Amino acid sequence: MPSYSDVQKAVRVEKFKIWFAWFSGGWIVLGTALATQNVHIVSVITQALLVVYALLATVAAVTMTNRLNRKADAARREVLGDY
Repeated sequence: MPSYSDVQKAVRVEKFKIWFAWFSGGWIVLGTALATQNVHIVSVITQALLVVYALLATVAAVTMTNRLNRKADAARREVLGDY
């Protein structure tokens, strides 16, 4: 059975992975938007996709973090013996 600190470390690592992926994806899309800013129609499309990406990625990251928090809470209760 894992200890309480093992559960905390695993949760911390998973949250870091989730938000690092969110941050990295944002930089990639932002770089694409900046690279296409001088091509007018492509720039408009890219900016629209940037907004859509930001919304979807943020919702996905928050949802995954919340689900991870619920799973971690259940694992902590199991480790600590609270039901």
